[in-house]
Amino acid sequence: MHSSKKILKTVLILVICGILLKGLDTALYPCTFMRNDVHAVVTEQFDDIILGTSHGKMDIDPEVMEEITGRTGHNLCVGGEYGIDAYYLARLVAEKQNPKRIIYEVDPGYFVSEKEEGNNYLLFYHEFPFSKAKLEYFWNSIAKCNFRTILFPWYEYSLSYEVPKVKETFLQKIKKDYSITDLKSDSQEYHESGFIERYPVDTSKLKKTDIKLYEDGKVAPSNMKYLKKLIDFCKENDIEFVAVTTPVPIAALKDHSDNYNAAWKYFGKFFEEQGVDYINFNTQYFKAFTHNAKAYTDYDGHMNGDAARAYSKVLAQVLNQTESAD
Repeated sequence: MHSSKKILKTVLILVICGILLKGLDTALYPCTFMRNDVHAVVTEQFDDIILGTSHGKMDIDPEVMEEITGRTGHNLCVGGEYGIDAYYLARLVAEKQNPKRIIYEVDPGYFVSEKEEGNNYLLFYHEFPFSKAKLEYFWNSIAKCNFRTILFPWYEYSLSYEVPKVKETFLQKIKKDYSITDLKSDSQEYHESGFIERYPVDTSKLKKTDIKLYEDGKVAPSNMKYLKKLIDFCKENDIEFVAVTTPVPIAALKDHSDNYNAAWKYFGKFFEEQGVDYINFNTQYFKAFTHNAKAYTDYDGHMNGDAARAYSKVLAQVLNQTESAD
């Protein structure tokens, strides 16, 4: 009897702790744009799902592409999205809908670096609804993190910023409000299609910055493992897979020509071996879109909104051409 009471008390304490942690999570974990993105792809049907890094997020507008291709789409790219994240996002999408095509934006620098602990680990996983993909994602990624990432997901965010917004955040989640009004700043704004539009900047003042660069012999096996798994998953589920590398400003291409040329060679060979299309706007499609700095907002190659819309039209046209050729 005494043992039973002890077990009951332990269970009760665990339940109370669980409720408390859930309440704090609801109130303190911010409503990110990824919350909107994941909600969109698990509740709506799209023909095209775009995965990749910040270049894809800010350079590819699905609504503009739809005008050319006639295919609906949603942009699930974001800075910090590694192969493992893209793979499980694709798995989640396929559980909830039937996408016809995955467009994967390839940033070579992401394949020679490891995913760092921090809120990028949670950015995707935290928004997943309960699913088989979420369980596997947890086991292969989140379970390896610092325990605080699991128990206190809000700790990676500044409480000085989040505490004043507790009521607003809590009510937005309770009401299941997916308004994009607050997903806007002085430099950019989020669109319901998942595209983030960056506002134009004074390109005469652009500074050269450190960027993630590809280096021969330094490719992380785990990154290629999940890229291969993503391609295989698409083949097994009759989902077309297309790899795309967005344009890079000419200044960066010239300054780091050895790194970029090595990257184009490596990924060109890899995708050819996988039997999938690789559309690179810095090699065979170099002349299809401008590399002039005026179209970009930084040295790395994130476009301003007008340039992104123009590029999205070009990308859609190229995709139509490659589809016809196949």
